[in-house]
Amino acid sequence: MKKLIKGIIDFHQNRRDKVKETFAQLALGQNPDCLFIACSDSRVAVNVFASTDPGDLFVIRNAGNIVNPSHDSSSDESEVAAIEFALEKLKVAHIVVCGHSDCGAMTALCQGRDKLEMPYLKQWLRHGDEALKRVRAGGKKLGGAEEINEVSKQNVLLQLEHLKSYPRVAELVKSGKLEMHGLWFDIQNTDVYYVTPEEKAFRIIDNVEGPKILAKLKS
Repeated sequence: MKKLIKGIIDFHQNRRDKVKETFAQLALGQNPDCLFIACSDSRVAVNVFASTDPGDLFVIRNAGNIVNPSHDSSSDESEVAAIEFALEKLKVAHIVVCGHSDCGAMTALCQGRDKLEMPYLKQWLRHGDEALKRVRAGGKKLGGAEEINEVSKQNVLLQLEHLKSYPRVAELVKSGKLEMHGLWFDIQNTDVYYVTPEEKAFRIIDNVEGPKILAKLKS
């Protein structure tokens, strides 16, 4: 907490004047073009690895970057409400689900969420069970960090599927008004990977693949 307060003091003394005009404009209203669904993990700093600015993203964060499917939406109305607001009020053109390496939520899945002594987390992570099932049904013998990271990637794809279970999301995607994307952040190597629901293959965003990905985006 001391670091947080010291940071606010530093912002007030040294950086506030540089961004004051930006925030003055944002005070008139927000206009992000992307709903960004990420894990609550403190290391997933999208403002750092994606160089985003205030006002760029409308963000939902939770344990495991999870989206509860439409048939189970009553279990977390706050998340569904945020998705609804992003689509209907902000008219976002993109939804991103971002997973990451060394994910604690995915670790809990791999080790067996039935062992968790945190009842709410145990219940919440049921929305990722299918990702673990798909990895273990794939025939590869994985273990430890390798399995956790593979489940994390599959979980990104699974949550994109959950999003499309909402009729409004599916409708907007079909009409071409909404695009859906997955990102996966490798914390140790500071690499970011990209995937679409259609391709299902994660590609590193670098000087070679990055321009190819950009060329396929509508906006």
